[in-house]
Amino acid sequence: MKSLQQTNTSHSRSTARQALEQFSKVLENTPGAEDLHVTVDRTNELICLPRSVADLLCEILSKTAAGQTVGIIPTNAELTTQQAADLLNVSRPHIVKLIDEGTLKGHKVGKHRRLNAIDVQNYKHQRDVEQREAVDELTALSDELGLYE
Repeated sequence: MKSLQQTNTSHSRSTARQALEQFSKVLENTPGAEDLHVTVDRTNELICLPRSVADLLCEILSKTAAGQTVGIIPTNAELTTQQAADLLNVSRPHIVKLIDEGTLKGHKVGKHRRLNAIDVQNYKHQRDVEQREAVDELTALSDELGLYE
């Protein structure tokens, strides 16, 4: 699996923050545009970006400005159990357990297990939704019991 990862420095965070401000304004001022045209300052070259790519670039700038590491994984990529574990922030043996119990879909390539990136992303999304619901339920319960007064 090819993956693009970029770690942030204070310079990259600062530059991303400035670019995000400018880029966000451009996106706000062109709500119906299918494509965005960006001019490279030094060479005066014009680059045409599809709106979906421009929106993704804005998201990348936002994460970079916040000091988060950005990684891009194609949805059709196959992940090793270690890559899936890193993506979900769990141990590799936990991923193996999830595959064995059928919670995560996996298949074998020789002796090694592989997972489809989209399946891992779907599992992560489902887990995140369940966690948010649990937090909301606990918050409502604590409000009901008057624990935060």
